[in-house]
Amino acid sequence: MTVETFDPQAASTPVSVTPAAVAHFRRQLQKDSNARAVRLSVKESGCTGFMYVVDLVQEGQAEDLHQQLEDGLELLIDSGSLGVVKGTKIDLVTEGVNRQLKFQNPNVVDQCGCGESFSIAKD
Repeated sequence: MTVETFDPQAASTPVSVTPAAVAHFRRQLQKDSNARAVRLSVKESGCTGFMYVVDLVQEGQAEDLHQQLEDGLELLIDSGSLGVVKGTKIDLVTEGVNRQLKFQNPNVVDQCGCGESFSIAKD
């Protein structure tokens, strides 16, 4: 028998963002005076199914989930993508001289060789 726990913080924050990624998003927003938030969604693409889409936006869609990050940064999550991205951790990693966003998504079951697209388990 197992005991399940409920973490209200995790329930209210379906996507976690590391401090490095928050700092990256903040820098990007400072460069774009028309944007005030970061919007996360997925779209069908590539050889394995989906790809992440990160946009800097003035305002989100009416159905977007609003998630407050540190320092007042707002992450908008497309409600239609929520089932795919729930539980994802977004990080900014440095590999050599390159920096890029990495998505650690527990729902991913396969990725293409180049890492641009992914698939999730079918219900």
